Amino acid sequence: MVAVFSRFVAFTNRHPIIRGMISYGTIWPTSCIIQQTIAGKSWGNYDWMQALRFSLYGGFFTAPTLYAWIRLSTVLWRTTNLRTSITKAVVEQMTYGPAALACFFFGMSLLEGKTVDEAKVELEAKFLPSYKVGICFWPVLQTINFCYIKEKNRVPFVSMCSLVWCCFLAYMHQLRVNKNKELALAESNRLLKN
Repeated sequence: MVAVFSRFVAFTNRHPIIRGMISYGTIWPTSCIIQQTIAGKSWGNYDWMQALRFSLYGGFFTAPTLYAWIRLSTVLWRTTNLRTSITKAVVEQMTYGPAALACFFFGMSLLEGKTVDEAKVELEAKFLPSYKVGICFWPVLQTINFCYIKEKNRVPFVSMCSLVWCCFLAYMHQLRVNKNKELALAESNRLLKN
């Protein structure tokens, strides 16, 4: 067993994108389950398909795009000091951050089987409030990441930070779902009265 684990570690050291994909493929659905638990669900009524969607999205979309961004930022800013780390974090928050957030809301909606128009509505409703929270959350963590974490461990570090962030995103997603249910119930009550 130790030999298998050693080979696995050696493989992920040679291919850090795989390490990120495993991290995100595990941590994102975990955050989804944590959010569902906070919302009052338990083992018997978790939305396992939602957790699977988080795993697929985190592992196959977020991890590779984040890996590419971190590699690009390392090429653009070769030195590692506090100033360049802050610069990278700010540039990320103005470029990668909004694109990743938009892709998340749009992509998760499509993974749920919503139409493109429904995905656009979801994106419009959730993007700005989520981005405002992200501006407070990510620059500090990414400054630490770029300044103090070795490059090969940056994607896993960010994936650990993403555990908290994804709990928030899952909350934002659920918040809208509940709001839609309330609106549908109010509309059906209105129609019954007429």
